[in-house]
Amino acid sequence: MYNTVISLNRIIKKFGKQTVLNNINFQIPQGRIIGLIGPSGAGKSTIIKIILGMEIPDSGQTTVFNQQMPNRLLLGKIGYMAQSDALYEQLTGRENLQFYADMKAIKGRAANQQIQHVTQVVELTTALDKRVSGYSGGMKRRLSLAIALLGFNQILILDEPTVGVDPALRRKIWTELQNLRNQGKTILVTTHVMDEAELTDDVALLLGGQIIAYNDPASLKQAYQVDSIEDVFLKAEAQQNEKNLYR
Repeated sequence: MYNTVISLNRIIKKFGKQTVLNNINFQIPQGRIIGLIGPSGAGKSTIIKIILGMEIPDSGQTTVFNQQMPNRLLLGKIGYMAQSDALYEQLTGRENLQFYADMKAIKGRAANQQIQHVTQVVELTTALDKRVSGYSGGMKRRLSLAIALLGFNQILILDEPTVGVDPALRRKIWTELQNLRNQGKTILVTTHVMDEAELTDDVALLLGGQIIAYNDPASLKQAYQVDSIEDVFLKAEAQQNEKNLYR
């Protein structure tokens, strides 16, 4: 039995007249990698922002470690990687990492050790002393992931972390995520790469503003009688579209 560390209960979120999230109930247990998948615009990033307290739902309640969000004190326990890179382009990669280490109160030898480790994970060691303005898009994503990995986080929330990353490095990153999971960390990942969804412990499928399926990959494939999470996604989307036609 796993302890729930993130809980969204009856969450409704609207932007103008559009309902983006419609009665979302989503519990995330400790020590699991949870994949959140769905088409573009389905509300995946909105769910993440509500968990972090960056967006306030129109109704419902969000808790992290049984404390209601938003809560600034809890953010120190969460590593976050957004879809868009929040980097200081005129600084080097090392200087960016040092800045965020300072923000997370990681000092001295511990900061140096962590910076060395996370840059090895994302294979940026040789580019650490170059200005970020000279980085490619893929390198910026890797630096953003390294920043999210800094610190003594109990939760990692990663929004499309491997966009623009080559397959070999993607595999290395997932090995690191699985190692962190094995240490008891909780990891929420959004992804468009369906092969990555196969690597998670549980997958939540977001369609039409609702989570229509949430289970481990093997159980989802069995329930939808298909051989891959990609086929689960396609079949679930077709069923949802068919339902909408008859409403």
